[in-house]
Amino acid sequence: PARGQGPELIGGRCPNCGQRFFPRPPRCPFCLGHVEESNLGASGKLYTYTVVRVRPPFGLPSPYGIGYVDLDKGGPRVLGLLAPECLDNLEIGMPLRLAVGQLGCDVRGNPCLRPYFEPAGP
Repeated sequence: PARGQGPELIGGRCPNCGQRFFPRPPRCPFCLGHVEESNLGASGKLYTYTVVRVRPPFGLPSPYGIGYVDLDKGGPRVLGLLAPECLDNLEIGMPLRLAVGQLGCDVRGNPCLRPYFEPAGP
């Protein structure tokens, strides 16, 4: 999506060696260069996932899914929550997009907005 039209991951890119990171470290672990802030985009493909069916932390729904997503913009592979309504329809390699919504709660029981990945297609 164009900037301002939806959530995007902000991470880092090392200008010396080109490595991308999420989250952004202060120094590149490969060349020790300073890491600049970089837009990593909002879409990718599901590399692998698991559905957790034990009591969830942070008030997450039960079951909940987590997966590794290879970002489209040449970004790193990131670990993220998966949309609860798509857990029965996940497939390795499927296109995903970043979303933000109410998912779980904080330590006081208040609803939390969290980033998660959902299927990019219809």
